Amino acid sequence: MRYIDAFRDGDTGRGLAARIAAEVNPARSYRLMEFCGGHTHAIFRYGVQDLLPANVIMVHGPGCPVCVLPVGRLDMAIELALRPGVILCSYGDMLRIPGSRKRSLLRARAEGADVRMISSSMDALALAEAHPDREVVFLAIGFETTTPPTAAALRVARARGIGNFSILCNHVLTPAAISNILQAPALRAIDAVQIDGFLGPAHVSVVIGSQPYEYFAEEFARPVVISGFEPLDVMQSILMLIRQINQGRAEVENQYQRAVSRHGNATAKAMVAEVFELRRSFEWRGLGTVPYSALKLRAAYADFDAEQRFGIEYRPMPENKACACPRILRGAARPTDCVLFGKQCTPQTPLGSCMVSDEGACAAYYKYGRHRAEARP
Repeated sequence: MRYIDAFRDGDTGRGLAARIAAEVNPARSYRLMEFCGGHTHAIFRYGVQDLLPANVIMVHGPGCPVCVLPVGRLDMAIELALRPGVILCSYGDMLRIPGSRKRSLLRARAEGADVRMISSSMDALALAEAHPDREVVFLAIGFETTTPPTAAALRVARARGIGNFSILCNHVLTPAAISNILQAPALRAIDAVQIDGFLGPAHVSVVIGSQPYEYFAEEFARPVVISGFEPLDVMQSILMLIRQINQGRAEVENQYQRAVSRHGNATAKAMVAEVFELRRSFEWRGLGTVPYSALKLRAAYADFDAEQRFGIEYRPMPENKACACPRILRGAARPTDCVLFGKQCTPQTPLGSCMVSDEGACAAYYKYGRHRAEARP
């Protein structure tokens, strides 16, 4: 723990809080979006929000891959799971997300579908090898962090000739989402969100590096600080953003230098480029249809595409109108603004994806912050 405790030291945290308080301009507000759900949970778990001045406002972004998956994509997975001879597998959070008609993969399993929880893409491949008489479909999901493991599994499947394995691909891209938040006219017209700076995601940046964020700093004049997950990482990154804003700078700074380089993981990026290519568009919960924001399999790997293999098509489905997840995901609302939060919608009875996922903002508020008076406008 000695390598972790140094990033959770209380005295250092209080010192950073004092420096933040001394450097903020009381005549203005600082609206900072933490894109990653891991940062949201760190902020609440360690009480970072309570140490910030009232005019430093953390805006929660769409950086939870489970949360941004639209209802229609989940319905596709449920449809596949209910087909005879299919084993559908995915990560634990995905099994509890409600699709249309409040049906989840867990409920589909109760109806007789063979739905299994796995810990990695290679677990899914092992299932296919263990059940050669069944079709094993891996519900692949995640940002750039989880895409390389999916690519690795597909390369192994092709090398070994595992023909009963396929994926339902829902891998999405961080830079496209940030760009959409900053420039989408529809979002500016509806629930317009003013963002003064971004906390860049940690694990995603380990893969893609800091270079992709340079476009946002230059094009939209918004500073980006790539931050680690520990509370002192987050507080130092907030201080770095405040200094940039005060000085009128808009640059990409890398607080998480112990893990992130400018160019990222070249091996992982090459593997992804071999297996995947860009989709023309992809629907995100809360952001709508975002161009070039997701991946699909290249022609060389098309045999492993569950959408083609089973002939299923995506159909947009309406959201639960009472659920505020879409507004929360684009930073236009807080979980406590939702009429369902903590009442009909809890971790035990989730009505929206933001309450199900371990990285969801609603789950963070419920677990760490629902009784606090910190929910500032």
